Amino acid sequence: MLEPVVKPGEFTELDRFMFESWGYFVIPNVLSPEEVAACLEASQRLHADQPKKVSHQVGEGYASEPALERLIDHPAAMPKVRGLYGSDNIILQSAWCTVQPAGGKHGGWHQDGSSAFDFKLLGHPIPLLQLRVSYLLTDQSEPGKGNMEMIPGSHRSRVPMPDSVRKGTEDCPLRHVVCAPAGSALVFHNAVWHRSHEHNHDYDRYTMHYIYSPPWLRYSDRFENDTELMNRTTPLRRGILGDFAKPDSTYAGGYRTPPYEE
Repeated sequence: MLEPVVKPGEFTELDRFMFESWGYFVIPNVLSPEEVAACLEASQRLHADQPKKVSHQVGEGYASEPALERLIDHPAAMPKVRGLYGSDNIILQSAWCTVQPAGGKHGGWHQDGSSAFDFKLLGHPIPLLQLRVSYLLTDQSEPGKGNMEMIPGSHRSRVPMPDSVRKGTEDCPLRHVVCAPAGSALVFHNAVWHRSHEHNHDYDRYTMHYIYSPPWLRYSDRFENDTELMNRTTPLRRGILGDFAKPDSTYAGGYRTPPYEE
């Protein structure tokens, strides 16, 4: 099976062509084994008090876990985010730590967006409003490990997914099970149809998702930024978290771009 694999760091024209064609790409091995271990331990702490037998997600884990905070502006992925948006004026709209329990079944097919206002109502093709960077914290190098399943190019489709596929009564021959080792990152468009693959092993699968959006989109993992985090973190991360310098109006008179080059 073809894999849309790109190199870490610098955003290239080939990266853009692959993303526009498939709606996603994979950056292999962007986290060291030590970073994977630290992020996995942090994720397990976040889920320590959560149900153990169902898939679950916890938001804003970067506010309490330094290992997850460091992924906000990871140098392997952030140039891709800026390049795909064609702008430096972006924020971390949300971040979710997800777990799929051992022996978990596959999830349901869906596109990302907001149940409050379906993104497809904005036009066709559905615009890029939530660019997701998903860091794999357990091995997904072969199918059956809670991998992400994607429908390549579906972010451009003019017709909806058939109910027979979406509801699971019929399989989709176009599905692509994304296989990559722990420490890799999957970057994808909000309009790509996707779901979690089955997990046939005896350990829980963890993934850390970071969702980047235009600055005017409302946060979805928090009502406001954590004060302690904002006081201790870097100027760049404060900017990406949406720390606006104008207290009277967020956008009137201009917008202060996060200091990427400092």
